Amino acid sequence: MLESQLPLLIVMLTLGTVAKVRTVGSGGEPGALSRLGPAVLVPGRMQAPALLVCAAGELVLAAGLLVSTHPFFRWGTVAFFAMSTYVLLELRRRRPDAGCGCFGEVSSAPVGWRSIGRTVALTGLAAVSVWSPVTGWAAAAGWVIAGPPPWYAAAGVALLALLSPEIEELIDRVRYRAPCEQRHGPAESVTLSKLRSSGTWRAHHQDLVSAEPYDSWRELCWRFFAFRNHEDDDVVFAVYLSGRRPAVRMAVVSREGSDSLPDYIPVSA
Repeated sequence: MLESQLPLLIVMLTLGTVAKVRTVGSGGEPGALSRLGPAVLVPGRMQAPALLVCAAGELVLAAGLLVSTHPFFRWGTVAFFAMSTYVLLELRRRRPDAGCGCFGEVSSAPVGWRSIGRTVALTGLAAVSVWSPVTGWAAAAGWVIAGPPPWYAAAGVALLALLSPEIEELIDRVRYRAPCEQRHGPAESVTLSKLRSSGTWRAHHQDLVSAEPYDSWRELCWRFFAFRNHEDDDVVFAVYLSGRRPAVRMAVVSREGSDSLPDYIPVSA
């Protein structure tokens, strides 16, 4: 049982490596890396190297888990996913518009609790596998010989799939064959309905003079709605244009020029 999750950890680390290298190699649109963690947290000229260093670390850990039982690779994997959880929490706090970059540019959606929950789950799976007496290769071979993986391994796969917003992004790309910022977004009325069903709206709508926005515009993958509050300040909500339950951010902009940013940092930052 201890080794049951080793193949899954190896696959996740390998996919992360390949996706990050592909993202850096493809170039993408100007400034794309500045919206992906961990590149978000470093200066511009260091963004591509930061992603490549992260990818190299994942590759080393994946290879070590595959062919070795050395504690360095086992505990290194636990530390990697635990550190990833911390980084995602920092991204959500400091740059809520940025994606986690876990799987390259496919992970461009704003960091949410699903992505954070996934790294927590992976940390737990890695910790369970620390004391496994076999290599990842032997564990995977055991799956092949014994038939379908045991139920607890299948449960791990199902949990990670549930916590992976990238699956929705990939489905959208298959349907539309273009990244979010190049697609025609949903109708403005649809996006406004999603805003009104969000927790951010419920927390702040009582402060608004009117439930109808006085202005609306789109920037990249975000739709912005501007309202007035009772102090005659501008209240701007930003709704991400992808996903069934999109991220929603909010900013209050004083008419006198002093800004208060409780939940939102501009997506062009």
